[in-house]
Amino acid sequence: MQLGPSPRNRPPAGSDAEFNRLRRRLRLAVGALVLVTGVGVLGFVLLGRGSHGLIDAVYMTVITLTTVGFGEIIDLSGNPAGRLFTIALLLIGMGIVAYTVPMLAAFVIEGQLHHIFRRRRMQNSIAQLSDHYVVCGDAAAGWYVAEELVKSGRPTVLVVPTEEMLEAALNHVGEVPAVTGDPSEEGVLLTAGTDRAAGIVFAMKEDKDNVLGVLTARRLAPKARIIAATERSETESKLRSVGADAIVSPSRIGGLRMASELVRPKVVSFLDQMLRDKGGSLRVEEVVVPTDGTGAGKTVEALGFRDLDGTVLLAARHPDGRFEFKPPPDTVLEPGMALIVMADAAGRERLVQRLGGRWDLSRS
Repeated sequence: MQLGPSPRNRPPAGSDAEFNRLRRRLRLAVGALVLVTGVGVLGFVLLGRGSHGLIDAVYMTVITLTTVGFGEIIDLSGNPAGRLFTIALLLIGMGIVAYTVPMLAAFVIEGQLHHIFRRRRMQNSIAQLSDHYVVCGDAAAGWYVAEELVKSGRPTVLVVPTEEMLEAALNHVGEVPAVTGDPSEEGVLLTAGTDRAAGIVFAMKEDKDNVLGVLTARRLAPKARIIAATERSETESKLRSVGADAIVSPSRIGGLRMASELVRPKVVSFLDQMLRDKGGSLRVEEVVVPTDGTGAGKTVEALGFRDLDGTVLLAARHPDGRFEFKPPPDTVLEPGMALIVMADAAGRERLVQRLGGRWDLSRS
């Protein structure tokens, strides 16, 4: 089990910057070593005058650069130009070798230390999270979930099975804390802070992984909202029985999207522009009226939606499950009522502050 941060969209700082500088210097040193080796091989091929092949030239170059003192295969005793070439190659090449070898050792050692420190920083950042979202996936569906959560300003931890999948996921999602390991293992989920999470998503390819993962996560986080993916209708009952709050079929959603593109393309274009606008985070959100907040008992008008920038009230879901679209100004806000709004991340937070609570998902 390992931790990994995003390699993209993050300016290097601290040990990251030093490690990157070391890597650049090592590239230059290795390039110089390759160049001087190539010059040496070419020179000894010419000095051999056709009587010695490429292997002999490589051998002469290596023993010259490493100063091991073995005998010369290509006789240079009667060739002053050859002796001068060897002296120049020795002086220049020995300096390059003396610079490159310690640099390579430092790169290996510091690379290991860099990885250790990076893991520790990631562990500390995850340990400070609460009411965040954990996304477990080994395919693009889960990565799209994490990407959407990040875009809408929600703290997210990504869990993937292997390092190869982690690299692909982070290249897609961008900067996000990540844990590598089996998402159905309790230790891996605890490392991701599942016991403190507000929501958990399982989007694994295999249904058995989703079922076992939901079972483990529900035991660790009894109050979290858990969403699972499956393509088989017979698996839905199993997922619900082990604790999933909602089941999503990616193929079914894809089919509905194709139908919408066919019959209501303008609506789809509007939603796509809203969701994919890289310059903003406008979303259709739900904010629950807290039972211990200052918003309960007030009216919609008293809450001041008209002067609440970045927020448009669309509907309200009453605690009894009844929806009221475009609630009138005299609608009384009840504890547990979910307000359906169109808002950006800042507008959502301003609404939460006026309600006197914190943002949360309704599990009803």
